[in-house]
Amino acid sequence: MHALFHLSKKDELLLRIRQHEKLSTAEQLHLTALLSVPAILAQLSSILMFYIDDAMVGSLGALASASIGIIATTTWLFWSIISCVATGFSVQVAHLVGANDLSRARDVFRQSLLAAMVIAALTMIVGVLIAEPLPLWLGGGEDIAYDASRYFFIFILGTPMAMINMLASSMLRCAGNIKVPSLTNIVMCILDVLFNFFLIFPTRTISLTSAFSHHPSALLSQFSIFNFQFSIPGFGLGVEGAAIGTLAAETITAAFLLWYAATRCPELRLKHAKGSLVPERPILRKAFDIAGPVFLQRVLMNAAQIVTTIIVAPLGAVAIAANALGVTAESLCYMPGYGIGEAATTLVGQSYGAKRYRLTDRFAWMTTLIGMAVMTLMGIIMYFAAPLMMASLTPDEAVRQLGVECLRIEAWAEPGFAASIVAMSCFIGVGDTKKPSLMNLFSMWFVRVTLAALLAPKYGLHGVWLGMAIELTFRGLIFLIRLKWENWMKIPTTRK
Repeated sequence: MHALFHLSKKDELLLRIRQHEKLSTAEQLHLTALLSVPAILAQLSSILMFYIDDAMVGSLGALASASIGIIATTTWLFWSIISCVATGFSVQVAHLVGANDLSRARDVFRQSLLAAMVIAALTMIVGVLIAEPLPLWLGGGEDIAYDASRYFFIFILGTPMAMINMLASSMLRCAGNIKVPSLTNIVMCILDVLFNFFLIFPTRTISLTSAFSHHPSALLSQFSIFNFQFSIPGFGLGVEGAAIGTLAAETITAAFLLWYAATRCPELRLKHAKGSLVPERPILRKAFDIAGPVFLQRVLMNAAQIVTTIIVAPLGAVAIAANALGVTAESLCYMPGYGIGEAATTLVGQSYGAKRYRLTDRFAWMTTLIGMAVMTLMGIIMYFAAPLMMASLTPDEAVRQLGVECLRIEAWAEPGFAASIVAMSCFIGVGDTKKPSLMNLFSMWFVRVTLAALLAPKYGLHGVWLGMAIELTFRGLIFLIRLKWENWMKIPTTRK
């Protein structure tokens, strides 16, 4: 017990899970908060990065926003491949760390590196080959096709860095270290904004005299101290600059995360640990069993998003831009759910690996209910703050107004969306992915896409978002039913 005094509170509580010591309800809540808060902050900073990206690009006009919006769902599809690979290996690490088998956890981490990079290379090649015709395939016009193609081409070149970033982050989180990947993600967002500031816009001159001329004390502009100009350098790359800035920020943070996981994390560090990089068959098989259904689900769900984009495309550039910017604005509400979901995967995965099934169930419900509470609050805020959120993303009045109306429809669906996000993370934590993936697919294809196709011709973008809100509420309900009444842990009759 003396060693516990050298551990942080979070590490102490995680160690007590592995050592089968009792945790009070207050301690379980405390541990959930310790893991959730950094993850929530990281998720919020991540979406702020895209938010600021979209605001910077949005200042260039509706066509610039539409050029990114038209290929957004396809970028999510490629990101899902990266995410699933990371999940397949990192969940194994959570189970092994929970079982105190750190040597085997390091084997999984080491062997995941080679497998992940092979998949990243293949994914990048496919993306490069489809980059040019992609916007036209999705129904975009010639007015946005060039910028959209260039953005996607640069985005896809960053696939190996994105893979390293995602894999190292997931490994650290499942090992119980959420703070480092969360803080690193925040730094990546700051770097992205900084790079974009110089890459998107051309060199421009700012005059403090003109800035102060609208001040209530306009006499300030008469003083020489305020009467000067200065130049801010820029490359003026527009949409391409946004993609390059993101790629540069991601490369820097990926290198740091890989170094930290491999040399500094006690549960993962590979220094002085011998072993092969070539994946063993049992590790690959288990990674496929975990990630395969999730991958198929995410591919088909992103395909459904692409179909939705095709449904929206004939509504015009204003609708495309409002849809894309609305999704960015809404993500400020649901990203806390994904942050809590990351904590849920760690808590559920380690408790399950330690064979503490009652504790696994308690953490699943605790994190799901907390996620629903947080996202309900965020939905209320979004409803009232929608005009401000859209105004910060675009100067186009038509795009702003349409986006506000869609966000207020979506605000009602946030509790159900939270339930599906966090419950799915809990199922992933125990390696249960097949049935939840089918549930997601059924909800997406037979509810959302069907409703969007039926409602869009009559109600335009409002109909698409109404269908989305109905589907997310339905999805949350069926996930709560599974969490309550099904043996999703597949455990023996005797529980600990």
